[in-house]
Amino acid sequence: MLGFLPKLLTFAEFIQLIPEGKRYELHDGVIFEMNPPLGKHEKIVGFLTRKLSTQLDKLNLPYFIPKQALVKSPGNKLGESAYSPDILILNDINLENELFWEKESTVTQSGSIPLVIEVISTNWRVDYYRKYSDYEEIGIREYWIIDYQPFGACKFVGDSKKPTISIYSLVVSEYQLSQFQGDDQIVSSIFPELNLTANQIFNASFA
Repeated sequence: MLGFLPKLLTFAEFIQLIPEGKRYELHDGVIFEMNPPLGKHEKIVGFLTRKLSTQLDKLNLPYFIPKQALVKSPGNKLGESAYSPDILILNDINLENELFWEKESTVTQSGSIPLVIEVISTNWRVDYYRKYSDYEEIGIREYWIIDYQPFGACKFVGDSKKPTISIYSLVVSEYQLSQFQGDDQIVSSIFPELNLTANQIFNASFA
């Protein structure tokens, strides 16, 4: 069983062990199987993937959205980490510089990763704490947290606990936060022409 491995794993060992067909992440050398996503979670992911793909074509950017890929963090004294984002946008031009791309579909460099999006589920602490820190350290330009339930603590979504989209934009080397609720228009430096409100994303209506 993956959950009972006797030692912390390196990234190379993790890649060799994970079976196909399920999503796993490596957190400080420990394998975590991702919980099956809820229906609304998947609808939001599908809705945004469609909308952002349209923007990529419109802006003629050399970016694409992979079906499955990993983001490997620099690692620390506790161990190595690798994440499987809900939506990952990659810069095709920089992939030739990625050591793990061809064989492991894994990226490590900020030049390869304009945007990462996580749609929150019950393991919200991972997204708000661990991934926030690692994505900032990598230097990813934008990190979106879509908390549609919301699941996160009040300090992240406010005492009223309203569904919230948190967009962290990299300024110099630190993330600056902008938050969107209700009919707020989403503001993204990656997609300046994106015409979506927070509610449109939460409702994920294809009509």
